[in-house]
Amino acid sequence: MIRAYRTPIVLGVIALIVIVLFGLIGSEGDSTFRISTSGDFFTVPDFVLPSRGTALVLGIVLLAIAAASALLVRRGGRVRAWVLAVFGVLAVFATLSWAIAGGTLPMTQLLQGSLALAVPLVFGALGGVLSERVGVVNIAIEGQLLAGAFSSAVVASLTGNLYAGLLAAAVAGALVSLVLAVFAITYIVDQVIVGVVLNVLVVGLTSFLHSAVLDSASNSPGRLPQIEIPLLAQIPLLGPLLFEQTLIIYLMFIAVAIVTFALFRTRWGLRLRAVGEHPQAADTVGINVARTRFMGVTLGGALAGLGGAFFTLGSVGAFSQEMTAGQGYIALAALIFGRWNPILATLAALLFGFARNLASVLGIVGSPVPSQFLLMLPYVVTLIAVAGLAGKVRGPAAAGTPYIKG
Repeated sequence: MIRAYRTPIVLGVIALIVIVLFGLIGSEGDSTFRISTSGDFFTVPDFVLPSRGTALVLGIVLLAIAAASALLVRRGGRVRAWVLAVFGVLAVFATLSWAIAGGTLPMTQLLQGSLALAVPLVFGALGGVLSERVGVVNIAIEGQLLAGAFSSAVVASLTGNLYAGLLAAAVAGALVSLVLAVFAITYIVDQVIVGVVLNVLVVGLTSFLHSAVLDSASNSPGRLPQIEIPLLAQIPLLGPLLFEQTLIIYLMFIAVAIVTFALFRTRWGLRLRAVGEHPQAADTVGINVARTRFMGVTLGGALAGLGGAFFTLGSVGAFSQEMTAGQGYIALAALIFGRWNPILATLAALLFGFARNLASVLGIVGSPVPSQFLLMLPYVVTLIAVAGLAGKVRGPAAAGTPYIKG
């Protein structure tokens, strides 16, 4: 039997890096983690920890986890997702204790920024889950995000209604995915090629319209206001993170719950997954494969379009050329790392959002980490997660394979 030692090896390398670079030769001084803000119900004292000592202890714990993982693989087992999650949290904490030695890190701002940066990734990953679970590979997430961003800005500007912009974003994402579905399902064109072409098409079209058509009147939608849930918003750390957000972030929480429940707890979800795993068997029991695939791909595109609206209505307040900046491909990586599961894909998207925001926060607090490495950090984390920790993953069996009835 061939045993996959890739994950334990990657864990071991990370543990040794933490021990040597952060623990043995790291910077002296105390690291302060600030939990509370001035608006909280009660104050949680700052956590003050010795930088090198904390990194060294956590590095030893990480090395023990890596050794246990190797032993588990040797016995024919597989490293569980929760083990990777625990390892990741400890590794991040060790890195932070080294990076902010002698300084203070406001945890509330770090996590709030991470959640905001993860919103388009979560919507994109959820859209990809629906599309690929039904058997259509969705490389066009980038185009769906960008179409949603453009449409939301234009419609919200012209109507003066931000919520009309949200609806327009969902429609735009659905239309892009509908084109994907027509070519991939009806005309049996290679799904990867169609996705890449759609991405290029949407980038070119939105860039042209931005330059030739948009002006201040049609590209000034404003931003969605924050909705504060009384009492809950004053809970330290969790309050500002979960209960003091814009509508689109609350919609993200709801979308994750609905997609998860619909996929695994309803007859509709069972049919959707059946079409993605074995379309011929699904057809035999009376499921319309083409219609089910069209439905899954279109709904997925609508979700991705909502994610695109966050760039304009939730963050910047205007549309700019290629403002999605490849986030659709990061969402695709989150989808793969999350093993086509809505919850796991969401956690992966949050991880990548955290990596992006961490690079910004460390630069602000004056971390000794070189700025060039901070710029690479989100993509390094993505590569490690997908290539090093995901292990051997298998998507839906019929994903990418056209179904010809009869």
